[in-house]
Amino acid sequence: MKKYILLLSAFALIILASSCGGSMSGQMAQQAKVDDSLIRVYLKANPQIKAVKDPSGLYYQIIKPGTGVAPTEGSTVTVNYTCNLMGGQLYDKGSNFSSPLSGLVKAWQIGVPHLKPGGNMILYVPSHLAYGVNGAGPIPENAVLTFDIDLISVQ
Repeated sequence: MKKYILLLSAFALIILASSCGGSMSGQMAQQAKVDDSLIRVYLKANPQIKAVKDPSGLYYQIIKPGTGVAPTEGSTVTVNYTCNLMGGQLYDKGSNFSSPLSGLVKAWQIGVPHLKPGGNMILYVPSHLAYGVNGAGPIPENAVLTFDIDLISVQ
């Protein structure tokens, strides 16, 4: 019950923030605060998650570090992944998905280099490090996402 109250409180913050006016940069800063609050509430409601916060605002949890060479922004990575609205609906998944890391959302560019092949991590992503105010396909605007990523290989 406490978990649901915390989540409802976080959603109330979203509604409050979306009703505020302001400049675009002010709106983005406000959204970043809302996103961070949502992630912190989610992590507090799930104390088994031991996520680290990057200075960018990305939270990540390395489940298994893997072995070998870590990717760089210039690497091409092959992964299995799932993408969910944080704590909820599955939006996308991929098997043996391969792409230059530099062509993926900023959250991946920041998080995936913490892994090596065979590794697994979960990213808790504020909207500005994913699809932002525009969303993408079925992913709504300002969506806070989680990505569960298995790094298969690095080239």
